[in-house]
Amino acid sequence: MNKLVNILQFLIGVMVLVIINQLVDRFPIRIDLTEEKRYSISDASKEVLESLQEPVYVEVFLEGEMPAGFKRLQKAIRETLDQLEYYSDDQVVYTFKDPSAALSTKARNEYFRSLMQRGLQPTNLNYTRDGNKTEKLIFPGAIVSYYGKEIPVLLLKGNQGASAEEQLNQSIEGIEYELVSAIRNLSTDVKKNVGLILGHQEPDSLNLAGLTGALSEKYNVFKVDLPSRTADLSVYDAVILPKPTTLFSAQEKYLLDQYIMQGGKALLFLDALRVNMDSASGEGTYAFPYELGLDDMLFKYGVRINRNFVQDIFSGEFPIVAGMTGDQPQIRMLPWPFFPNINTFGDHPITKNLDVIQMKFVSTIDTVKADGVTKTPLLMTSQYSMVSSTPVKVAFNELQKNLKPERFTAGSQVTSYLLKGNFTSLYKNRILPDGVDKTKFKENGEEAVILVCADGDMIRNEFDLQSGEPLELGLSPYNQQKFANADFVLNTLDYMLNEEGVITSKAKEISIRPLDKVKVANEKLWWQLFNLVLPIVLLVTYGVVRVYLRKRKYAKFK
Repeated sequence: MNKLVNILQFLIGVMVLVIINQLVDRFPIRIDLTEEKRYSISDASKEVLESLQEPVYVEVFLEGEMPAGFKRLQKAIRETLDQLEYYSDDQVVYTFKDPSAALSTKARNEYFRSLMQRGLQPTNLNYTRDGNKTEKLIFPGAIVSYYGKEIPVLLLKGNQGASAEEQLNQSIEGIEYELVSAIRNLSTDVKKNVGLILGHQEPDSLNLAGLTGALSEKYNVFKVDLPSRTADLSVYDAVILPKPTTLFSAQEKYLLDQYIMQGGKALLFLDALRVNMDSASGEGTYAFPYELGLDDMLFKYGVRINRNFVQDIFSGEFPIVAGMTGDQPQIRMLPWPFFPNINTFGDHPITKNLDVIQMKFVSTIDTVKADGVTKTPLLMTSQYSMVSSTPVKVAFNELQKNLKPERFTAGSQVTSYLLKGNFTSLYKNRILPDGVDKTKFKENGEEAVILVCADGDMIRNEFDLQSGEPLELGLSPYNQQKFANADFVLNTLDYMLNEEGVITSKAKEISIRPLDKVKVANEKLWWQLFNLVLPIVLLVTYGVVRVYLRKRKYAKFK
């Protein structure tokens, strides 16, 4: 009878386990108990994944032997892809590949070239393994494919000024955003419209090629000749003013103002002062104000661009002809404090984990009272800054004097603000300009967002020194350093046009919990012996105790 009961209990237990397994398989429950919710994704990401009609293929090229930090990045990528696979109902299919696994050097180099042609950039790793120095070329990125289209995704991102460990941590925090953004861009049939406001002697199309190229990957980009336009700007989801240099008429300002009143999104890259760098040699030249006629409108919206230049001891370089060798000029790169390298950012998704941005001849921005408008500083110079008011002298001969640290005592200066809220029209309680459509005039606006940057050159690209071809926005032709100017513009548009969208995933914080390396080195042998010997000791102890108890048990029957 007891035997039958035991069998029934066993069968019931098996049936319960089978039922639980089926329920979990059909109605899975995922609970993220981590403090920073590292195994969760944003609701906006879930919406993108749930809308997929066809499989998305993700090839990750981070596999094989690599340092522990990159193994951690690889693990985080895999965990994120598992989440994407789950919430897409298995529509996200991923593989990991090792680009160095080719059988021959020739095949490996050809594979490397093919990856670079597809848009992935390699990273050269130098690390120590078992006491030996190792050098390896890796591709810390992925190719995301959908419906025959593909996008390269760089997964090693972050601020180059941070430590290697912090940069890897920043990369881990951004994995979801980078991958889901690529999936969204591939799976979205309708792109939003971005208008480039022209007609005021802005940089030509070659100087803006890097900007338009970056924008065209995600948006429909239209050139808008503002002086000849009579219709409103409502057909554009966002507009950009890329370094205008001449006066705006009242009619043009009215069009811009009413676009903002309708809830528009605007990115303003404006120079306060003009300077001719060709005249900076010798005794130098002076910078004088641009007269754009936009000061009153900006003041109404809550900011004022000051007529000054900020110099920063943490700056970029400028090429100087130091002499001639035969008929070839000898170029020397000198620190140029008028080109601040921006590495201090506001607390906002736009600038989260952003790399260094280079600005050129940038001015400070002050805020003024504007009811209903919040003002968030985004870009700031370092604490070692100096402010020079107009007329500002710009001269190479004074470079050494200008670089004395004791002169840079003005503290961090804000050079970009994000304005958000219900703006009041510049033309409230004023006579409207002649020739405009007055029937749709709004004196109090819907919620709008404006980015104000006191530098028009930050959206201009450089040119290749050999071919003269336009380079990517933010790429230096002299040392090939890539600044994050394009990322800043794209992040801003992403936030403006989809505020509650995928960019919210950038709010994720992954805490670094580093091991004490000194303690690890000192106690390494002890812990190795502990982990090796303790299981054996426990097993032997268990065996001895079990034999002893059996002997005691059966001794009673003798």
